[in-house]
Amino acid sequence: MKITVIGAGAIGGNLARKLSLAGHEVQVADARGPEAVAAEVLESGARAVALDESVQGRDAIILAIPFGVAGQLAELFATVPAETVVIDTSNYYPHLNGRIEEVEGDGKVESVHTSDLLGRPVVKAWNAALAETQRTRGVPAGTPGRIAIPVAGDSEDAKKVAMSLVDDTGFDPYDAGPLADSWRQQPMGPAYCTELTLDELPTALAAAHRVKDAAVRDSMLERFAALPADPTLDDVVEMNRAAHR
Repeated sequence: MKITVIGAGAIGGNLARKLSLAGHEVQVADARGPEAVAAEVLESGARAVALDESVQGRDAIILAIPFGVAGQLAELFATVPAETVVIDTSNYYPHLNGRIEEVEGDGKVESVHTSDLLGRPVVKAWNAALAETQRTRGVPAGTPGRIAIPVAGDSEDAKKVAMSLVDDTGFDPYDAGPLADSWRQQPMGPAYCTELTLDELPTALAAAHRVKDAAVRDSMLERFAALPADPTLDDVVEMNRAAHR
């Protein structure tokens, strides 16, 4: 597939490398220009391109950008064909993104908000796994204990594309329903960054509670402060799991 990843940080860089290794033709665009894309992001074959040249002729575009800034790309995406699959990986944290009243006060689902800002449908994927999980714990399909990643969207065809790409990055994709239900994979629900298998993930998604999960999200800094000085990935995953016991 011809794929563009917009955003070259931890998540975008992971995806660019893994999807290149899986045999896809990957472009990486960054608002700061092609020169801002680190060399290690491109070492598996991805190519850095200018943002305004990145969205034409692509089968899928992955947004690995901060939550709430998708509106800055609306004009660019107005030229993207309707059949191009757009995948949103972002998460909302008020202490990082600032309070967004439509999400925080009115309860609009995060990726529905992103879709509205962008002016087109999106699929939600890869948001519910830590960057280090994505970088180090992807394994081939069929491996026992393979971690699952929820994928939500309104187009069954678009969702199938996203699920196939999740599989290519080393994780079991799970159909988490329509975009309106993607709040179940938002921070910090039972399915969020807890490294569950395909058998375990449905129960965790079903157990999500919007009020409780938002409270857990807002206590994150306090909980991080209680971790060892140099926490491991396992420490962080266990902290997330423990919040729902």
